[in-house]
Amino acid sequence: MEKKAIVLNSKDNVATALADLAAGDTVALEVDKKPVSVKLVNPIQFGHKFSLINIKSGSPILKYGEVIGEATKDIKVGEHVHVHNVASTRGRGDVVKGAAK
Repeated sequence: MEKKAIVLNSKDNVATALADLAAGDTVALEVDKKPVSVKLVNPIQFGHKFSLINIKSGSPILKYGEVIGEATKDIKVGEHVHVHNVASTRGRGDVVKGAAK
């Protein structure tokens, strides 16, 4: 069976597509040696992320076991996770405490 997506760390709340995927596709994954199945809400392009769980606005987006951003709105299971619903928190000098504006 060909892998359609990968979860890089058991702490992650997103998976990364290994091919272009269609809305409505069901993707079988393994997270922490447990099978997980996610039905996609949106088409997902190769290399893009989709949610493994419901993520509330303001909650962290976890990839590589690390926070890579913050949800700017509620994100449903299987929904595309990208710039339209995530604000990056990595390498942002404008959000560093005490940084000059």
